Amino acid sequence: MKKTSFGLQRLYVWYVFWGVLVSLGIFLGLWQWERAADKRVLLAAREAAPSVKSPLTMPVEGSELHLQGEYLANHTLYLDNRIVDGHLGVAVLTPFRDTSDQLWLIQRGFIETGPSRAAPQADTPEGVVSVSGEWQVARSGGPLYGKNREGLRLQQISLTPWESTLPAFTYAGWLHADQGEGVFTPWWEANVMPPSRHLGYAFQWWGLALAATVVMVLGGRRLRKDSLAKDSLAKDSLTKDSFTGC
Repeated sequence: MKKTSFGLQRLYVWYVFWGVLVSLGIFLGLWQWERAADKRVLLAAREAAPSVKSPLTMPVEGSELHLQGEYLANHTLYLDNRIVDGHLGVAVLTPFRDTSDQLWLIQRGFIETGPSRAAPQADTPEGVVSVSGEWQVARSGGPLYGKNREGLRLQQISLTPWESTLPAFTYAGWLHADQGEGVFTPWWEANVMPPSRHLGYAFQWWGLALAATVVMVLGGRRLRKDSLAKDSLAKDSLTKDSFTGC
């Protein structure tokens, strides 16, 4: 069996290595392209989300809700480490029972606490009130390093902390209130990266894949040329040795 030369082995490794990088760049570009399409659908859905008064079914993401009912002030918790205009504080989270006996979680806005770790306090109106805001469907808040709840403070907004003290919330999500009684300084904005950003990332990845292709081809030609030159020198050397031995 003919033994593969060291030069050809280097050439194979070179093409495999750069081929993997090119494929990865193409794949990541396609992934960002698909994310851009998903974001266009999401933005269109948010723009088309309805304004609903006292809904009796699960609201659509981004819907503007108008509720009437009572705050359950004794069950208020606080979303920790919010910053508004350079001021450190918390967001007030209070369960709310509407006039149809549905249970909601209301994110009532920002209050300043400064660096103090004392238990926050927020005034809550009594009796029937009206509150409006944008509905956000519950989803994972990302990794946690430690417990979510520390006293009255939460590191991530979630429905879980109320499971042991209240019946289940009627719908899996929360209302980011911006108008109504008991509403403080609004701070929340939907974090939706524009499709153009994903398209930019896609073209960056494809640009890197193209650059890697150029390096692969040019470098491969150079390695092949060097390998052929070394093989030619080796053959000439063998031929010379054979003549010398005659």
